[in-house]
Amino acid sequence: MKAIVYKSTGSWYIVKDESGHFWNARMKGVMKLDDITSTNPVAVGDQIDMDIESADSNTAIITTIFDRNNYINRQSPRFKHQHHIVAANIDQSMLVATLREPKTSQGFIDRFLVASEMYHVPALIVFNKSDLYKQKDLEKYEQWKAMYEGAGYTVRLISAVNNQGVDELVELLKDRVTLISGHSGVGKSSLLNAIFPDINLKTQDISGWSGKGQHTTTFAEMYDLPQGGKIIDSPGMREFGLVDIEKQEVSHYFPEMRALLNECQFNNCKHFNEPGCAIKAAVANGQITEDRYVSYVNIMESIEQKSY
Repeated sequence: MKAIVYKSTGSWYIVKDESGHFWNARMKGVMKLDDITSTNPVAVGDQIDMDIESADSNTAIITTIFDRNNYINRQSPRFKHQHHIVAANIDQSMLVATLREPKTSQGFIDRFLVASEMYHVPALIVFNKSDLYKQKDLEKYEQWKAMYEGAGYTVRLISAVNNQGVDELVELLKDRVTLISGHSGVGKSSLLNAIFPDINLKTQDISGWSGKGQHTTTFAEMYDLPQGGKIIDSPGMREFGLVDIEKQEVSHYFPEMRALLNECQFNNCKHFNEPGCAIKAAVANGQITEDRYVSYVNIMESIEQKSY
């Protein structure tokens, strides 16, 4: 019987079959997929085949995991050198960011975008909590909006609390499978409650002592949109660790750089201090923003510092 994984709780999975019935399923033995050393071989969004174990207890055994169209991977929160598949078979990724309480760093945003580019998943950025923004925050938003839209990304400003911009956002989600991610405390749960009023997800205040959000989602979970499409809510994260990335690939995952790579004098140009570098020239003339270039350099340096 075919089904789709809607929730992972570690060893058990909640899956939905083609008739719309939900089952509690577990894996049959050990499965290794795509030669990935992953902390979670079955991910939300996976399409699976299963055998009914007990109709009375509503349990099943996962026998097959079908090939994925794509997935998004990040560094495992617990095991530095292992991967954690955030979600599989997605049409787009949406990062919920905030400019206040807590502030999302540009480095976090850019790492998320690089991960999306690596796995060929279109990304959009949603800045939440606009009801809290002061004039300087709105000016910062406009600056970042211009920067990210200039790189080809969709950017929206919303307030989940006031329902500002939520209807327009739902239109972007319609008929697509969307992975929603963000720092703990950026208001993902509030946004999902605004989109799905009947779900009443738990929300949690920012912890005052650290300014960091408390984790409210422990495991990823998928929800069906009433208008068509699905949302996969991923656990709140403090960092977005990139995995399986080589230094020479990084510039390919910055769309505004990718368009200019063939114009560099050297094929192996790192875009640091090499002569005839089209990327450095584009930064100098304002075609590529300095802030995005700094993010590129930071990611390059973080890869160089890895020791295995």
